[in-house]
Amino acid sequence: MKSRESLVRLKNFQVNEKRRQLKQLQTMMADFERMIRDLEAQIAFEEKKSGITDPNHFAYPTFAKAARQRADNLLGSIKELKVQQDAAELALEEAEAEYSKAAALEERDTAARLRA
Repeated sequence: MKSRESLVRLKNFQVNEKRRQLKQLQTMMADFERMIRDLEAQIAFEEKKSGITDPNHFAYPTFAKAARQRADNLLGSIKELKVQQDAAELALEEAEAEYSKAAALEERDTAARLRA
């Protein structure tokens, strides 16, 4: 019976770990989105200051060009994190299902011990 209790604790730990990983991915995505908004504001400021909004123009501000590239890179990172988030959500569902099974078995064993 002790091993079943250990199994339940292990499954509970795994569920909590999967939740933590999922939360971390979501936090990173939110941080990247915030950074993109900041970069877009800086780009708009630089374009307004220079009066040039065409990135292909020879006199387009270098800082705006670099900030635009950084924002594009962050968008790519968000897309990759979204794939990881989907996988993490699936892993969490599986871990929760395993935990539920282990908890149900433990509960059944406890009830059987009390009846005996």
